[in-house]
Amino acid sequence: MTRPPFVTIVRHNGPMSDLLALSSDLPLASLDAGDILIAEGTDPTRMFILVSGAVTIERDGVAFARGDTPGSVFGEMSVVLGKPATATVRATTDVEVRVIDDPEGFLIERPGAALHVLRTTAARLDGLTQYLVDVKSQFAGTEGHLGMVDQILDTLVHHQVPAARTGSARDPEGDHQH
Repeated sequence: MTRPPFVTIVRHNGPMSDLLALSSDLPLASLDAGDILIAEGTDPTRMFILVSGAVTIERDGVAFARGDTPGSVFGEMSVVLGKPATATVRATTDVEVRVIDDPEGFLIERPGAALHVLRTTAARLDGLTQYLVDVKSQFAGTEGHLGMVDQILDTLVHHQVPAARTGSARDPEGDHQH
């Protein structure tokens, strides 16, 4: 199967089987090709772990990535950031996924899964940073929007996240009184 040149394959560092093993007790859902797992702009309520099949990730209707590696996770960005989904995840083929109905609880109660998500996110950010550095070097000194890559890269590198919340599934307020 060929893919359009603008679509990249989502690859992750580390063994995907770890996340599959950590989620083996969760519900398994089957979706048909064309079904939407996550719709752009929706509130974070679930995460999904790919068991089989392939998905396309789209933003504003433009496909920019494809995921087909068993153990790939989807929906983690909106859950971790507490923001609506920034992209749509659509089944490209028939798909089976593990459904995580309580993503924060899953990540808190299964530290190995949280570490996997962190590594996956770090790998994606590293790839994006490498790409932006390459674009920056290609368009150094260019006027207009291409010259703004320097500002974009600076913003990504210096972006600070809000303070971490200490709550958990058992202690949502983080006051540790039981």
